[in-house]
Amino acid sequence: MPWIAEHPDGSTLTVWAIPGASRTEIRGLHDEALRIRLAAPAEGGKANRELLKLLKTKTGARQVTLLSGAASRKKTVLLRNIHPEQGRKLLGRGEA
Repeated sequence: MPWIAEHPDGSTLTVWAIPGASRTEIRGLHDEALRIRLAAPAEGGKANRELLKLLKTKTGARQVTLLSGAASRKKTVLLRNIHPEQGRKLLGRGEA
């Protein structure tokens, strides 16, 4: 399964989130998921909010929604109105 795939509303993105990092950044791929370090802690959904904010900023998507994995490191996110190829370009193709 690719880390970004087509969805009727845009693209789905598989993310491997690492909360509590020293800074928020995209750090390549991890088992076919986009590896993202988050400066926010996992408590209270802070890391999830940081993740959605980062993806919205990086892609320019009007709406970024967490579809699954709220309490897990592996998450699925919907990037509304973003085509997978556009997402790969905007997110650096998963490169560090």
